[in-house]
Amino acid sequence: MSSSMRNKVQRKFKMRGYTLKMEALTEILGFIGRFPEAEEEALDLLLDELHNVSLKSSILDKESVHRVVSLLLEAEAAVEESPTTSGYGSASSALRIIDAFDVPKFRYDPIKKLFHKYSGKLPIYGDASAKVTLYRDRFFLLFQRLSRDPHFSRPVFDSDMSDYGSCQISPIQSLVGQTGKRWVMGLISQLEDGHFYLEDLTAAVEVDLTNAISFYGPEISGFFVENTIILAEGEMLLDGIFQVKTCGFPPLEDREKSLAMFAGIDFFGGGSLTKEETVRLAELERGAVNDMFVILSDVWLDNEETMEKLQTILSGYENENVVPSLFVFMGNFCSHPCNLSFNSYSSTRSQFGKLGKMIADHKRLKEHSRFVFIPGPDDIGPSNALPRCSLPKYITEEFQNHIPNAVFLSNPCRIRFYTQEIVFLRQDMLYRMRRSCLMPPLTEETSDPFEHLVATIMHQSHLCPLPLSVQPIVWNFDHCLHLYPTPQTIVLGDRSEQKAFKYTGVTCFNPGSFSNDFTFVAYRPCSQEVELSAV
Repeated sequence: MSSSMRNKVQRKFKMRGYTLKMEALTEILGFIGRFPEAEEEALDLLLDELHNVSLKSSILDKESVHRVVSLLLEAEAAVEESPTTSGYGSASSALRIIDAFDVPKFRYDPIKKLFHKYSGKLPIYGDASAKVTLYRDRFFLLFQRLSRDPHFSRPVFDSDMSDYGSCQISPIQSLVGQTGKRWVMGLISQLEDGHFYLEDLTAAVEVDLTNAISFYGPEISGFFVENTIILAEGEMLLDGIFQVKTCGFPPLEDREKSLAMFAGIDFFGGGSLTKEETVRLAELERGAVNDMFVILSDVWLDNEETMEKLQTILSGYENENVVPSLFVFMGNFCSHPCNLSFNSYSSTRSQFGKLGKMIADHKRLKEHSRFVFIPGPDDIGPSNALPRCSLPKYITEEFQNHIPNAVFLSNPCRIRFYTQEIVFLRQDMLYRMRRSCLMPPLTEETSDPFEHLVATIMHQSHLCPLPLSVQPIVWNFDHCLHLYPTPQTIVLGDRSEQKAFKYTGVTCFNPGSFSNDFTFVAYRPCSQEVELSAV
């Protein structure tokens, strides 16, 4: 490497406020040397990436530079491996399948206003502090999002949104001895039977929701249940109760704004994408017009009629000009709950083997399609807490003898197709959400409970904001259910009626219960088109 390039590197880094140690300079020159025809571009790309990552110091050593260089080289390798045309190979190469237990964990620092990656090993069974951290992380996630909303970042509140003037969020602790209207942000909890409270990081206050109304007006209000975080406007009464006049969920933030704010952070778990890689993959994605995902939920392998209908679907797609890129089978996979009284593990194993043989008999599907399996709430597993681990190897072994490339994932799980991020959850949420609701959702805009469910999980940035007593969650892995930044597509497998709904640009759908009404979904990721289907 010439001395002129060495001097140029030092000058450019100094202009950006960095000081280079000698071993860091050697690492940078080695990276630039990989691109003899584009040294300037490589240097600028490295500087941009360093700007996007969290650094402990402006004095760069070899370790900090090597970490960023490795990410850039991995991204370049991934792009080079990506095909240039759509078809069978493209879908296989473009898919990134992410188990919930592989999703990285980030914690928000409210002082530095940055996310820091948790680098330690997370035990399955956390101590009491892990439960506290669960709620703190949820609160900080929404609070940092709210701080950028124009209505809550200005000292004066728009007259068309409130009669009270200021919309500044007050800590709950500051309500003591105060008069007049205040805005607070807190988590709904029931610290005493029949008495509901709002909690933030400073204190808790009992609330009266009797006459509360949603401030969203024409927007979808969602389900207000315990554990959800809300904004509330009201005033303290003499008896120490905060009387709520209006309340609602924290407003949403566009995905692009979230990504721009924390560029370079891999919240999703499929590996961070550089700007250049995102552009190239987006171009490939637009050309993948033939790629299609077939998604089924409640595939009871012990039900004869279900298997006959599944055979019809497989045969139908086998004879199509272009076979689906991906089949997603969501549980439950048995018509009876696999609880402590369940003793048919060997029969479930053989039923999976029969399914594998059925798929293997369709040669084109076996060769060109991928198959993913996600357990349901009543399937075989250690507990009913989320996230659930994948089905045991004993159960799936016979199936994989027929379909070796099948993937058995956790519930929930994630898939990235080129640049599109898709989240899957199989849980009967709608019924529980309606039963746990503290106040009925507004019906001016919609009376469809599925649309209210979608609004709830989107505004909460969480797949399952139910009380832990209703749906247990593994405390140390609650981050696996976070929806931040908002993914492009959310699949909510539920026993309820088949539905599709696009909310603030995010495609959400329930494929229906295949074993009950033989409904399923054909999804085209290129256009985010949802085909509600039945056989």
